[in-house]
Amino acid sequence: MKLKSFLLILATVCSVVTSFAQANILNAKSPDEIGVRTDAQKAIDNDKPLEYGYVDDRDILFSKIVWEKIVLDERANFPLYYPIDTNNIGSNRRSLYDVLMKSIKSNKIKNIYDDSYFSSKRTLKDIEASLSKVDTTEMGIEQLNAGENLSAEYIDRRDITAADIQEYHIKGLWYFDKRQAELKYRLLGIAPVAPDVNFIDTEQPDLVELFWVFFPDAREVLHEAKSFNNQNSSMPFSFDHILNSRRFHGYIYKEENVQGDRTITEYVSQNSLMQLLESERIKDKIRDFELDMWTY
Repeated sequence: MKLKSFLLILATVCSVVTSFAQANILNAKSPDEIGVRTDAQKAIDNDKPLEYGYVDDRDILFSKIVWEKIVLDERANFPLYYPIDTNNIGSNRRSLYDVLMKSIKSNKIKNIYDDSYFSSKRTLKDIEASLSKVDTTEMGIEQLNAGENLSAEYIDRRDITAADIQEYHIKGLWYFDKRQAELKYRLLGIAPVAPDVNFIDTEQPDLVELFWVFFPDAREVLHEAKSFNNQNSSMPFSFDHILNSRRFHGYIYKEENVQGDRTITEYVSQNSLMQLLESERIKDKIRDFELDMWTY
């Protein structure tokens, strides 16, 4: 019986490795065959995001919505940031921002929003002004003043790229499921954050949220896109897995509260250390609820 269970686990692991590894790389006779899965691989590959289980509202004993910052300068968050230069790398590796933008442009992610409350929908045309800036150089202005047609070489265009993304803001719900007696987390939304494109080349430009995506709506896309696994390149993690399993480092900058969900910086100003300690206090308050459930 034990042998049978061991063989079953071994077969499962082998099938998972086969599905995640760069397909056919050892059997390819030409570079065109690398990454092309065989019919047998497709048959055993149930490559879909793990569905969320149904949670009845009556089973939620406690809940708290929090907003977090994922700062991309931190090493733990590099898988969400890189690669930023895609000229000399395969098409199967893209940063999270590139995946989101490509999916929005191809209409795979149909809905994007103004803010984290998902109250107002936006289109790609609506957000284009925050993603790019078109300006005319001094030589172009002189050309226009002289009554001539503006030459293309005097048009200065600046686009927000993956290299410009400095943070991600995420919104999630911590809740205690009394049926399973466990504190759980459900990611609700994510937003890329970059410098204001109109002041992007100044010394300290303000950071702005480009758009918000309702996370469950993007899970299919984020599951198909793989991030680099520095420990084992044959088993890359999907962005859906990284975010759902919280394989990143973030800190809370806002929680739902009676003061209109004010941010920490609104009541703890000009003191980064105290802001960080307040973030940890909120985190401990949520975590301690589960611990207190087993205190007699």
